[in-house]
Amino acid sequence: MPIISATEHPQQIRIARIEALGQDPVIRHLPAPTANTEEVLVRIRASALNFADLLKAQGRYQEAADPPYTPGLEGAGEVVRAPAGTGLVAGNRVAVYAPATFSDMVAVPPDTCLPIPDSMSFEQAAGFQIAYGTSHLALRLRAALQPGETLVVLGAAGGVGLTAVEIGHAMGARVIGVARGPERLEVVRAAGAQAVIDSAECDDLKAALRDLGGVDVVYDAVGDSAGEAAFRALRPGGRFLVIGFAGGKPPVLPLNHALVKNIAIHGLYWGGYAKLDPQALRGSLQELFVMFDAGRISPVNGQVLPFEQIQQAFQLLRSRKSVGKIVLTM
Repeated sequence: MPIISATEHPQQIRIARIEALGQDPVIRHLPAPTANTEEVLVRIRASALNFADLLKAQGRYQEAADPPYTPGLEGAGEVVRAPAGTGLVAGNRVAVYAPATFSDMVAVPPDTCLPIPDSMSFEQAAGFQIAYGTSHLALRLRAALQPGETLVVLGAAGGVGLTAVEIGHAMGARVIGVARGPERLEVVRAAGAQAVIDSAECDDLKAALRDLGGVDVVYDAVGDSAGEAAFRALRPGGRFLVIGFAGGKPPVLPLNHALVKNIAIHGLYWGGYAKLDPQALRGSLQELFVMFDAGRISPVNGQVLPFEQIQQAFQLLRSRKSVGKIVLTM
């Protein structure tokens, strides 16, 4: 399909569709959206894949979607048309947080669009919001991570985990990254982890963390037995961040330990902040864009694939062998 400019509105576009639960998406050519007077029309240039996309396609996500539907939760592109008073005009480069971003063009509410720095590519912006936003809100707002504290990140080589390593390091914490395999652990070190643990070689994660001095904050994007083991390594007054369950199920946490050791357990669902506290969410992203522009954070280059390889992208994420975010260029 020819490249669509930020001023064009084609009749048909490419749209990915989940046509049945349990199936990977297929690409269809369908009529382009027409924005109403209160929506922004955005030409998507890149869109990122999240673990939530896999869960939703399997019917296992907390926000269900009935097929056929278009996957995708975040992307980046250029404004084609915007309502007056939004501060947006045609040609503006924006990050978009909205459903159905695996499409050449989307019509979205203005508050789901955020201008991105000139120094940030579309590929970087596409996978920036959920991953960096989750870690920033979790570590700064929920855990109140302090300089000198020890942070352990489970699933540290994943798209979200790497951002927690990077932001934790930028906040002055001592970061321990837990991931599978030496190559992935090298990426975790490069992101700022002072110590790493290979989950494939570690038979007793609790003991390994205690040998490293224990931890003040657990960032758990894995769950299952790894989450429980890290919880048991928390020092008194520690904080446990429930981020996700890439390991297949939530951890079973001994709440008597939380009581005796004054441990706080915080859930963080970034998308929920759009309703819970939209100003906190938007302010967090704006702070992160400033950090990026200043060179304080630098997204790890993950796998970048053309839109036509969306099925391979789903398979890559499902294998849990990817490093960083998987991004599709449109």
